[in-house]
Amino acid sequence: MNLSSRIRTFLNWEAAPKPQAKLLPELYPHFKPFRLPLILTVLTMMVGTMGYVIIDDFTLMDAIYQAGITFTTVGFGEMAPVSDAGRIFTITLIIAGFAVFSSVIGIMVAELNRGTLVNILKERRMLYRIARLKNHFVVCYHNNYTLEVTKELRKNHIPFVVIDPRPEIHEWAKEHKYPTYIKAEPHAELTMLKAHLSSAKGLITLSDSMADNIALIASVRLFEKEHHLPRPYYVISSAETHSDVDKLKKLGADTVVSPTKLTAQRVSAMAARPDMENLLEEFLFKSDNPLDMQEIEVPKYSWAVLKKLKETHLRQITNTSVVGITKKDGKFLTMPKGDVLITSECKLLVVGSQLNIATTKNLLRRREKPKELKFV
Repeated sequence: MNLSSRIRTFLNWEAAPKPQAKLLPELYPHFKPFRLPLILTVLTMMVGTMGYVIIDDFTLMDAIYQAGITFTTVGFGEMAPVSDAGRIFTITLIIAGFAVFSSVIGIMVAELNRGTLVNILKERRMLYRIARLKNHFVVCYHNNYTLEVTKELRKNHIPFVVIDPRPEIHEWAKEHKYPTYIKAEPHAELTMLKAHLSSAKGLITLSDSMADNIALIASVRLFEKEHHLPRPYYVISSAETHSDVDKLKKLGADTVVSPTKLTAQRVSAMAARPDMENLLEEFLFKSDNPLDMQEIEVPKYSWAVLKKLKETHLRQITNTSVVGITKKDGKFLTMPKGDVLITSECKLLVVGSQLNIATTKNLLRRREKPKELKFV
């Protein structure tokens, strides 16, 4: 470890994150047209310097300076008296300089008109912004579902990156205020590197095409294995039919949403109980509402394992209510009574404020019995 690294470690300074995908190889081909003007510039300066030294006996520094101001057509005048041969040489040097600069300007204008160089530089700047994200979601394919999902993610302060291969993504990102986005094929490995998938929490693919969702889920799971990531991604997808839902889950999706099924359930609930129409929206999905509902897994080492629900006194300690328990075998108990036994790796469906739910999580992760039980 060198001295600078030791100082950085001592001061707890972290190096600025860099994107995993390098765009410099894409930039280099666009600088090739500038090679010839650069070579001509160097050669012209060398010939001009040698000419003034040989023709009019200029010193080396005077010759370089005279060649520079002549070549660039600045017109500062002569450093020393110049002979007739030197003046003819000067005129030739001025014409050569004008020709070289004209070619450089033409090449520069042509490259800028193509827009490729500017787009690569903009994308490079975007990749550095994405590299700063942690525990973000990668949202693939822009559509109506994506618009609603990104709105909710933004409300809950969850970072995200939108990926879409269509050129209109730049306009859509500006219109819908996507802070970070990439124009690329989502299932390509290079795209996953650009999206900094290694530090992401998960991926959301809501394409209208079933084939796109299948290809993306398979690519993500393959990327996961090849890069030996410490934890699996949380993959969310959508499908219209029940068979497609099962297919995507078998391929590796953690959650598959069926818009058709959700719409049918919502409409039937509204028809059966019109007064309950906005209950979930009011109490669960609104970001400004203090009430929340989460599923908390009880670890094997938890002090609460093999204790009755009433013995944990969660309501008294954390001011939350357990409204459901999912056993390890998948069996779900609704509104469990106090005599229900809490088993290893079961999941408690808890209702309460976000702060109180966080307290409940920390409480259940303890190995030793909490001291708070003495006061209830």
